[in-house]
Amino acid sequence: MASALPFEIEELPASFGAVVTGLRLAELDDAGFAALHAAWLDHALLIFPGQHLSREDQIAFARRIGPLEFELAPISNVRSDGTLRPDDASDDVVKILKGNMGWHQDSTYMPVQAKGAVFTCQVAARPSKFGGGETGFADMRAAYDALDEGVRARVAGLSAHHSLAYSQAKLGHAHQAGSAYSGYGFDVGEAPLRPLVKTHPETGRKTLAIGRHAYGIPGMDAAESERLLAELVEAACQPPRVWHHRWTAGDAVLWDNRCLLHRAMPWDMCEPRVMWHSRVAGDVGTEGVLAQG
Repeated sequence: MASALPFEIEELPASFGAVVTGLRLAELDDAGFAALHAAWLDHALLIFPGQHLSREDQIAFARRIGPLEFELAPISNVRSDGTLRPDDASDDVVKILKGNMGWHQDSTYMPVQAKGAVFTCQVAARPSKFGGGETGFADMRAAYDALDEGVRARVAGLSAHHSLAYSQAKLGHAHQAGSAYSGYGFDVGEAPLRPLVKTHPETGRKTLAIGRHAYGIPGMDAAESERLLAELVEAACQPPRVWHHRWTAGDAVLWDNRCLLHRAMPWDMCEPRVMWHSRVAGDVGTEGVLAQG
């Protein structure tokens, strides 16, 4: 489509998201990056086909978004020696991969929630009867806008605790010392308390802050809290507020973790899937926890 921007941008057939072409992320000048950043705030998800970023280029691009929570982590069922991890409930990395198949925001279980992420594909999962290993995204801005007035009033003053240990325990995963998984996120002391409705610090739009790590709404019993949180996710993650990206090796995506949920989709774990994740740190003033005194 014709555009005055220094790249081409085609909106996805959803309430959010766009495919960006006509640029090299590793060679983007300051003016181009400023235009891209504005597009990111507008669309929340940007997909860049065929970038084939080096590890250094991925980290450098992510740093342009902001300071990093961590530079680069593999999201993969392939060990460093090239062998596949067993899908037999014995491997903690696989348990995390499967946990990530639930809708979530990154690092809501940490003292400061992540701002966003750069995610790249090195080896795409082959589509099979088990699935294709896509990554799903869901627009929590549009989800909030779609709530009826009664639900908006109900959730307006509510908060929930967030915990990776809690969400993984529901799947039977208790992290053990010496595990293949680093343990990142399991050693947080008191579970952060976060409002169910967040105001995006840069756009001012209200967004639902929910997902698999959320639990234990103060003032509700456990069953009522679980029911409400599950109902919110179910209602929120519906068309036209969802998009599932099918990966091709070399793809890169940038998403806004402050207003999108995401999830991995299943694939045949006898097949490799190798992704690389750079996580952009949130601002303590806007992504920090509520007082829990």
